[in-house]
Amino acid sequence: MKIGFFQFQPRHGDPAANLDLITNVLSDSQFDLVVLPELASTGYLFDDPRELEALSEPSSGSGSFLSSLIEIAMRHRACIVSGFSERAPEGVFNSAAALDGNGVLCVYRKVHLFNTEKELFQPGNNGFPVFYFNQVCIGMMICFDWVFPESARSLALKGAQIICHPANLVLPLCQNAMVVRSLENAVFSITANRVGSETGQGLSLRFTGKSQIISPKGEVLTRAAEDGQSLTFVDIDPQNALDKRFSPGNDLFSDRQPGQYTL
Repeated sequence: MKIGFFQFQPRHGDPAANLDLITNVLSDSQFDLVVLPELASTGYLFDDPRELEALSEPSSGSGSFLSSLIEIAMRHRACIVSGFSERAPEGVFNSAAALDGNGVLCVYRKVHLFNTEKELFQPGNNGFPVFYFNQVCIGMMICFDWVFPESARSLALKGAQIICHPANLVLPLCQNAMVVRSLENAVFSITANRVGSETGQGLSLRFTGKSQIISPKGEVLTRAAEDGQSLTFVDIDPQNALDKRFSPGNDLFSDRQPGQYTL
């Protein structure tokens, strides 16, 4: 299975330009799964929530950004995971959608909102779902979810072999932490971070790049630079994430003692 990420700088408030870039960069590539950054359609910081809401779209795949990604996935016979701003009856969510040629496979709404995101988005309310693509179990988490081990563990316990992790990281901590998340759950992880900077909401942020793919053994299979656009793929065997043995006498899941973890 060929999996990868597209690290780039989304143009703020311009989904059409971001879609054009994604379409052009992916056009000549062959892949099975590619992950795009958090809020890849819109950019990150918005002073006016109404501006963000106007750029948001429903999770059904009927909006211009997701429907176009579905067309790209159809041409490549692949799965695309992308962050986007989701407009729903309950409000606006910082979401990720998994798409293939048939439409929307799964939508995840970010559970753990970071800092001023709480001024723009509702917290996720559908847990950590998994989905299947080409008989491989896949899950999604978004950016700051990495701080909470329960995020990746919830997906792994549901059978996820690959965790797709769209991100807009500004702290130099996540990349190393995701090595541990992969190791402690024996899963592949794909962190697709963005680059560049944005100003808004009284903040000036610089994003840390270094998108990466980690193996179930905690190996860094590939890592992008801190700056610059990068489309990178590696070949993996997803079945390797089904082996939860840590040593000849230890299994990461069967050795768990949930009864001892209560407060």
